[in-house]
Amino acid sequence: MTTRSTNHDWLALMPEAPLEPELPICDPHHHLWDFVKGRVAPRYLLDEILEDVSGGHRIVSTVFIECGAMFRAGGPEPLRAVGETEFVNGIAAMSASGLYGPTRVAAGIIGTADLRLGEAVGAVLDAQIAAGGGRFRGIRRAAAWDADPAVPGHRTQPGQGLFFRDDFRRGFAQLAPRRLTFEAWCYHPQIPDVTALARAFPDTTIILNHFGGPLGIGRYAGHADEVFAQWRPSMQELATCPNVVAKLGGIAMEMNGFGWHEQPKPPSSQALMEATRRYYESTIEAFGANRCMFESNFPVDKASCSYTVLWNSFKRLTARYSAAERAALFHDTAARVYRLESA
Repeated sequence: MTTRSTNHDWLALMPEAPLEPELPICDPHHHLWDFVKGRVAPRYLLDEILEDVSGGHRIVSTVFIECGAMFRAGGPEPLRAVGETEFVNGIAAMSASGLYGPTRVAAGIIGTADLRLGEAVGAVLDAQIAAGGGRFRGIRRAAAWDADPAVPGHRTQPGQGLFFRDDFRRGFAQLAPRRLTFEAWCYHPQIPDVTALARAFPDTTIILNHFGGPLGIGRYAGHADEVFAQWRPSMQELATCPNVVAKLGGIAMEMNGFGWHEQPKPPSSQALMEATRRYYESTIEAFGANRCMFESNFPVDKASCSYTVLWNSFKRLTARYSAAERAALFHDTAARVYRLESA
């Protein structure tokens, strides 16, 4: 039985039919979890994501991104995160049976590992690959941190300068030999840290999450233009690194400061697109469509809009793009980067 989000009735105030329902989509960024307090979707398992992707858009495949779910309760601390991959691979196997519809949920899996273990993290990475059943593609270890205590840091408490630590970089060096990618989750003042990391490891594919996290709370509240002015040149410099690709989405979170979750009604796809389009267009201009991919970041972004409205906003944004550009943005870049050969 599907568990409704706590804002289900509010989201229902903005019903939209899916635009261009025939367009193939790979959603390269979503989570699966249970018993998560403080989220509009405390449970988001197979039933819940299927309800979202069944809203009319043609979601052919998805990629799961680590979120600290279902870690093992015991055993060596570094290996406990393997439990998340085991959990997701089970859901992926259910989806791959075809019994739950055409979408291949978690066709790719991104887990986590503490790269500060240095060379010793190799054993964790090998365990993750084994647990992934051929679906494991990389890891995420967030650096999201800000000096303002009003800006929440990542649950892993990375502190300042994670990407520059010697132990972290020794661990990072273990990724490329295993064909593993790295998901970079940071806040916008830290985008130059990602650039430095990408230049130090040109053989490792780095996927920037959520536009590098432009902030709109704490000391950044009410300074949207200043944030964008700082963000844009940082992104243009990052785009000079050919081993970096960018995810387009994940800015409907509360921390981005748009405040949709506080409004009487959720935004329409047109309003969503107009409010955020400069981030999308600037990133596509800098990286090119073949190094960009739209993402849902569900159920986190469900705090602000429905799944159908979100993908409608992406389709409105790209209405004048070429067929090749749209194919890359909605499906092909993600399928290539995550090696989803059959998706």
